[in-house]
Amino acid sequence: MRFNGPDYEPKRDDKRLSAQTLRIFNLMSDGEWRTLGQIAEGTGDPESSISAQLRHLRKERFGSHTVEKEYLGDGLYQYRLTVNVLTKPLQ
Repeated sequence: MRFNGPDYEPKRDDKRLSAQTLRIFNLMSDGEWRTLGQIAEGTGDPESSISAQLRHLRKERFGSHTVEKEYLGDGLYQYRLTVNVLTKPLQ
């Protein structure tokens, strides 16, 4: 099981969360800095979900990728993904 949590139900959530994580990974794998809003524009996913999936991408079971976070001001952050080339690609 990749995903978990008190409200997680594999039959209901696994396909949706896997697809969402893959969309975010594919967009961010170019190494460009983006805000949550910019990622949302590129993927169609909600910002709160994007934030959660970026946290997941740091975890070993999601590839141990590097996700940097930089404060821009006024509560706004931008993120950059560096792909861990030693892990299997997301599917």
